[in-house]
Amino acid sequence: MRDLRSRWRIASISSGWRFPSDWAVPEVDAVCRAVLCGGDVDGALGGLGRSRAWTGAGLDETLYDVAALHAVLEHNSDGLISADPGAAPFGMLRAAAVGWADLAGEAPGSGATESFSGLATEGYLRVRLGEVYRRVARSGSEPVLLVIGLDLSRVDSWSSPMAMVLLADVLRRVFDSGETAAALGRSTAVVLAERDTGMEYRVSTLRREIGDRLRGDPQLVTAARPEVRWYPLPESLSAAHDLLHLVAGR
Repeated sequence: MRDLRSRWRIASISSGWRFPSDWAVPEVDAVCRAVLCGGDVDGALGGLGRSRAWTGAGLDETLYDVAALHAVLEHNSDGLISADPGAAPFGMLRAAAVGWADLAGEAPGSGATESFSGLATEGYLRVRLGEVYRRVARSGSEPVLLVIGLDLSRVDSWSSPMAMVLLADVLRRVFDSGETAAALGRSTAVVLAERDTGMEYRVSTLRREIGDRLRGDPQLVTAARPEVRWYPLPESLSAAHDLLHLVAGR
């Protein structure tokens, strides 16, 4: 077990694990035991995903960690091995992702977030809107509401929550400068952000990365063309609340 653990750690770090000192957790040993002894690997990976979320690792980093394990199992070599989530079995990635999502919203400092996607709740978004309107009155800034809709009409009810998990992870990486990303229902997310010269580039990046992530899951490929649009915030806070109802389809 020690050899597998060591090779997995090296592969994970070489593939981008940010803090080597945080990689070793008891759940890593549980995964190694399950792999070597024919145990419940998916269950162990779910536990690892929960542990990673609790310690603050993002979903993307967690999936690369699992891909590193798969690469080590596939290549019996002492050299450096590169992780490729696209080559890892979907079942392994899903087990870790579902485990990660279980605790992403409960991790220390997560605030008013949904327990599955880790995105802010609509209630918290309304609080942030009130703060933004008070600030705009003083600063004259130009906040916008970016709306991302997924077509989940041909996705089964079990798989559709995973689409929001993947979307949430992309939103956190593309909008990482203090913007508020929130969930509005099972297929819509919004980002409260400042309109600046980089907005069009970030929206383009968002479209591409969401499409890439969803196409990587055979159950979600039909949702891989998200609808992305943005609205300038209305004159009043009450009108902004009406806008939330409109974009959520209520």
